[in-house]
Amino acid sequence: MGEDGPAISALICACPPLDTNSAYCNLLQCTHFARTCVVAERDGLIVGWISAYRPPEEPHRVFVWQVAVHPSARGLGLGCRMLEHLIARPALQGVTTLTTTITEENGASWALFNSFARRQGAKLARRPIFDRDAHFAGAHDTEFLVSIGPLAAPNIPSEKEKS
Repeated sequence: MGEDGPAISALICACPPLDTNSAYCNLLQCTHFARTCVVAERDGLIVGWISAYRPPEEPHRVFVWQVAVHPSARGLGLGCRMLEHLIARPALQGVTTLTTTITEENGASWALFNSFARRQGAKLARRPIFDRDAHFAGAHDTEFLVSIGPLAAPNIPSEKEKS
């Protein structure tokens, strides 16, 4: 997935209001967290990306850092399908809660995560976590911690069922 770094950086730039991380940060996500990141392709082009990780102190959680869907692929449910694919991965066995942060004004992210919670039959809770003034010196909007859970047990086929 490391070779996808430049395409992922370009996708994130095409998806405001996402924060544009450094290319190096995106490469680290693609390599160090490959088991908890998702890439969606259409006709050989990357049109979707999720970066996520399991916080070491909270292995029952997965933290979704970014979800990017190219403008040409929006409105097709790709974001929700990528989240469902993510939580069904063996690397996330035992995860019961999905968390992320969202600014108040990011309507697209609120819609995505509310839809995901409904599809999971889970509750969505939110609270401020990083305050505009206290944490960002007024340079970034307040981030709300969003928790969705409990997650539905994924239907992962056993090794026998795969063959």
